[in-house]
Amino acid sequence: MKHSPILYLLLTLLFFNCNKEEGSVKTPDCITQKIAAIQKEEVRNPPAKVYRYTFEGKTVYFFPQYCCDFFSELYDDECTLICAPNGGITGMGDGKCSGFFAERRNEILVWEDDRK
Repeated sequence: MKHSPILYLLLTLLFFNCNKEEGSVKTPDCITQKIAAIQKEEVRNPPAKVYRYTFEGKTVYFFPQYCCDFFSELYDDECTLICAPNGGITGMGDGKCSGFFAERRNEILVWEDDRK
């Protein structure tokens, strides 16, 4: 079966276009600094992660809770703490953004601690 060069061209363009879109958003320096601070701590169990989402029309960064009654943290792209969506003694967060898990969109794993 002979394949058209146009088909290969379209597939190549599609591949590069998809990768370009995901890599086009730069992680803010302040989020990178928070990640660097976590890397200086002992390894967490479960491993530390940072996710990027769209929430209420803004880019936000979610740091899941990692132990016991700790709060998770949700930051805007200037590292202003927006809220704690979950965690704490009740597991329900601080109540300031109770709709986060239902309304968040476009999940991207920004970083995961791969230390053992």
